[in-house]
Amino acid sequence: MLSIFQVLLYKWSDPITTSVMTQRQICSFFSNEKSPVFRWTDYDEISKEFALAVVASEDQNFPTHFGFDFEQINKAIEEREERRRLRGASTITQQVAKNLFLWEGRSFIRKGFEAYYTLLIELLWSKKRILEMYINIAEMGDNIFGIGKASKIYYNKVPIKLTRDESVSISAVLPNPKRYSALNPSRYIKRRQEWILNQMRLLGGATYLDEL
Repeated sequence: MLSIFQVLLYKWSDPITTSVMTQRQICSFFSNEKSPVFRWTDYDEISKEFALAVVASEDQNFPTHFGFDFEQINKAIEEREERRRLRGASTITQQVAKNLFLWEGRSFIRKGFEAYYTLLIELLWSKKRILEMYINIAEMGDNIFGIGKASKIYYNKVPIKLTRDESVSISAVLPNPKRYSALNPSRYIKRRQEWILNQMRLLGGATYLDEL
């Protein structure tokens, strides 16, 4: 019952922090790591180019799946067998479940809780709310959480003013925001930026998200 109450609460209320941010804050007290920074921004105040860039980068089947993208899971398994390398196949909903309610790290226990919260979120929230939450609580730089802070730190502007290129620059680092930089992209990130731009065009532009 507590978990259902948690998910219902955030259907309407915007969080002031998350489980992952709280853990990072505690760790910063005992290390030289920076404290997390975070600012909430409502969905209608976020560039539609950025919302599309995030979906193109992280979860292109987001509008149609129910929390789990089995096509991408199968591809990840095949890639693991062929290349002996494991890549992530988490959907936007799964990442929201982990960041908002759970902890970092890999374990079957956490994955079990993640699957449970993912189903609750898909049952109780709209797709628009899930994407709004993800855009606000995902890490977009070293301890920079959410587009409200990321757009200010990187481009000194509010999220609604982000251009397509700026949106792509930030979304390209989402797989590993501690390692990669939106302002000083490596060759790998530049290739990702080109790929994301192409995927955005193939998805049909920002109208792809109109029905959320």
